[in-house]
Amino acid sequence: MSANDVWLDAIAWGPDGLVPAIAQEHGTGSVLMLAWMNREALRLTRETGHAVYWSRSRARLWHKGEESGHQQVVHSIRLDCDADVILLEVEQKGGIACHTGRHDCFYRELDAAGDWVEIAPVLKDPNAIYSGSK
Repeated sequence: MSANDVWLDAIAWGPDGLVPAIAQEHGTGSVLMLAWMNREALRLTRETGHAVYWSRSRARLWHKGEESGHQQVVHSIRLDCDADVILLEVEQKGGIACHTGRHDCFYRELDAAGDWVEIAPVLKDPNAIYSGSK
C-alpha cells in the first residue's frame, strides 16, 4: 500500500475484506444496483473514474461493463456515517445497469397480496448483451 492509499483505512471493511457499494444514477438519484468492493476495487474506481467491483461469485475484480459495454462513469464517491457503505454517484452508459437487461436491479416490487411483481421492462435481451453483440 502506498502513502496515497491511506484514505482506504477510514473504511470499516467487513471481516471478508469487503464493503457494500450502492450505485446511484447521477442526475436522478435513482438506485441502480448494489455490489461489493474490496480495497483494490475502490482504489481502481478512484484511479480510473469507472466503477470496479469485487465479484463474489467469480472471486475476482469486475470492471462494470467489461462484457456488456454498460460501464459506470463515477462522478463522486461517498462514505456513509458508519464508514461501512460506499455510495457511488455514476453515469450509467447505455442505460442498463442490470444483467437482466433492465435499467436497474430493483425491478420487482412486493404487492399488497405478498407477490413479487416485475415493474420495469427489459430494455435489451440479456442474451444479446452477453453474446458479444452490443
